[in-house]
Amino acid sequence: MKWKKFTLTTTTEAVDYLGSMFDDIGIQGMEVEDNIPLTEAETKGMFIDILPELPPDEGVAKVSFYLDDDDDVERILREVQEGIEEYRQFVDMGDGTIEASETEDKDWINNWKQYFKPFTVDNILIKPTWEPIPEEHKDKMLIQIDPGTAFGTGKHETTQLCIRQLEKFVTPGAKVLDLGTGSGILGITALKLGADYVYGTDLDENAITAVHENLEANQIPEDRFGVIQGNIIDDKDVQDAAGYECYDIAVANILADIIIMIQEEVSVHIKKGGIFITSGIINMKEQAVKDALAKNDAFEIIETTYQGEWVSITCRKK
Repeated sequence: MKWKKFTLTTTTEAVDYLGSMFDDIGIQGMEVEDNIPLTEAETKGMFIDILPELPPDEGVAKVSFYLDDDDDVERILREVQEGIEEYRQFVDMGDGTIEASETEDKDWINNWKQYFKPFTVDNILIKPTWEPIPEEHKDKMLIQIDPGTAFGTGKHETTQLCIRQLEKFVTPGAKVLDLGTGSGILGITALKLGADYVYGTDLDENAITAVHENLEANQIPEDRFGVIQGNIIDDKDVQDAAGYECYDIAVANILADIIIMIQEEVSVHIKKGGIFITSGIINMKEQAVKDALAKNDAFEIIETTYQGEWVSITCRKK
């Protein structure tokens, strides 16, 4: 099935008014393109390492909506045009022209699944929950993952770097702090490697659901993996819930800039002699992370590993 896409050229000032008008007409949802820079509050909960350089914001916005063959397209477009003219009395609606096109009907949320196939990291088999176990890998440690809309299939180089460090440092009975847990893949790996308990934090509320579903898929009791939504950097409730000086290992597969911000807080949650595994670090930011860690008297860098253009830095608490 193809959808009819209609794109209205307007002003950023008019976007909220159009949203209200679309609701009244019966248009479900809209897509907005503009060059307004993201605010600090907007970027705080997003996985963004390098922000794109946008052209200057000239107050122009492209607002798109979609209709199918069952919709009364002629009526809806007429009401949109009438609404635009009505709103012109008190807000700048800009050009107000509408361009029509067609787009394929695709299941965007699930379409990526066709590319997520079983793969191995050393002696660990990571596979999506919907794929069978390959015959040649049946002897490997199995981790099943369905990330849903949370981050973390295990395929990315940074996740694999962290998994290999967990293989080195997890000991039976260890307690692990998983920062930016996403799908829970690193915490689940730690439990499979012999850790006794994992506590995960994430800014994304979808991570909570993903972790619980993946625990069930891996037949791990929920009481072995606590998870909370929030920012451990500045949220006292999250900090207190995690606990202090009680973890043998902390792992953070996030972004270089976030690692720089979070490393001082991490040091108060792990035990003396505890390990802090980091990744999500693009090679151009390796030195910046090392400089920040070097300034923290609590840590000493003990190992740096690489995969492609990505870096993992592992520290020990003094």
